[in-house]
Amino acid sequence: MKSNAKLMTVILDSICFLLVLLFVYAAISKMLDFENFQIQLAQSPLLSAFAGLISWGVIILELFISVLLVFKSTRILALYSAFGLMIMFTVYIYIILNYSSFIPCSCGGILEKLNWKDHLVFNIFFVVISTAAIVIIPLKSSAEEDFRKEKKRKYFYLTGSTLLAVMLMAGLFIKSENIMHYDNSFIRRYPQGTEKKYDANLQYNSFYFSGFSNSRIYLGNTSSPLLVSELDTLLRGNTRHKITVNSDLLSTAVQLKVIDSSFYLIDGNVASIFRGTISNWKAKYKWNGSIRFTQPKVIDSVHVSFRTVDKQSSQSELGILYFGNPSKVTVKHDLLQKQVDGIFDVDGRFYYDFYSRKHVYIYYYRNEFIAADQNLNLAFRSNTIDTLSPEKVKVAYVSSRGEKKFAAPPVIVNKSAAIYKNLLFINSGIIGRYEDKKMWNQASIIDVYNLNDKSYISSFYIYHIDKEKLKDFIVTDKQLYALIGTHLVSYGLSSAITKHYKK
Repeated sequence: MKSNAKLMTVILDSICFLLVLLFVYAAISKMLDFENFQIQLAQSPLLSAFAGLISWGVIILELFISVLLVFKSTRILALYSAFGLMIMFTVYIYIILNYSSFIPCSCGGILEKLNWKDHLVFNIFFVVISTAAIVIIPLKSSAEEDFRKEKKRKYFYLTGSTLLAVMLMAGLFIKSENIMHYDNSFIRRYPQGTEKKYDANLQYNSFYFSGFSNSRIYLGNTSSPLLVSELDTLLRGNTRHKITVNSDLLSTAVQLKVIDSSFYLIDGNVASIFRGTISNWKAKYKWNGSIRFTQPKVIDSVHVSFRTVDKQSSQSELGILYFGNPSKVTVKHDLLQKQVDGIFDVDGRFYYDFYSRKHVYIYYYRNEFIAADQNLNLAFRSNTIDTLSPEKVKVAYVSSRGEKKFAAPPVIVNKSAAIYKNLLFINSGIIGRYEDKKMWNQASIIDVYNLNDKSYISSFYIYHIDKEKLKDFIVTDKQLYALIGTHLVSYGLSSAITKHYKK
């Protein structure tokens, strides 16, 4: 009996030593690389929303349990705590492997070398030895009846700890997912969202996207307004076309829009519209008026939406032009909401998507965007996941020139965007919580939102080329095309993004 009791003591001490070694090593490795540990937690599908609290909580708990394991008087409490913590880690990995939307990278010293299934086996091993330690630890009572009660109490505590750990992790998963998608406190997720496919050097940086039609990409050129470049989806065969137009009305601000087999030359500076077909690239006069506008978007063959400035209030507004006969201009006075001056504070980018028939306007200097239908009837206002609201825009009036100017450089929140079906892709200008600052010197960040339920989905990187940043981009069914410096590049979108498309 004595030799048996001695063996149990050796096994118990060995298990406690292994647990102390595990927790102390894990805690120290996390502290030595704490910033990276927080970043990895922020990418977790279960714990993203609680990364700040959990990053410190896990380290403190691991060290606290290690101290309790050293002393025999607190060993039983420490073993139950260790058992519960390892159950939580095990349930966490099980949910990651079976229920999460993506599988993040692992973390924690040597454990980082393990894949998730190996990590699961590793955790189960420590759950088993923790259970064994609790079972073999000597009971206080020697009376048979009390002995049985105490033994039952052990199994009750083990069962209760297991259920509590499972419920806690499941609750964290559900709560974190809801917070991340609908009440995000500026924590981005970076699942495998894109992969660079093709790269074409256009030689010049004056190109802009004019359209995507019949698997062909059309680029306009600000330096040569009547020159069109046409490429296929593999970015091959850079064919150039010269638009013929019998008019001297056009200015250098003219914009080219290619829709299906038609193209439009729209010049808001001189209020004129020309239309033609891509079969011969000959433009014919369609409309000329008095209203001046910018950022025109072709809705259909006779409607164009735009941004303009109201002559009376001097504030920016959105409107729709019907350029049939007779033509008609409808201005929506209440879409752009003034916070400071109605000009600089509402500055932004305007977009339209043919699939969803939605307009979206993103503000440059505040964490807000507007969604409207094809007639510019407001659908909703929503926020991006950053926290810059209200916007930090300071405007000064120069009386000698009668001009308004920025009194201080503004913070650009949303740089550019693209819409495809029900997804909104925004190139953000703000670094999020728990993000690697080095990446902001290497890549531009695209945040993806679902316009159907106003939720945040995920983010991904578009890498700089020769230190040139992303200038503009468009999205198709499974591809993202980007203009970066003199380069046109394509990225393939993964199913983690495209699965959110809705008709």
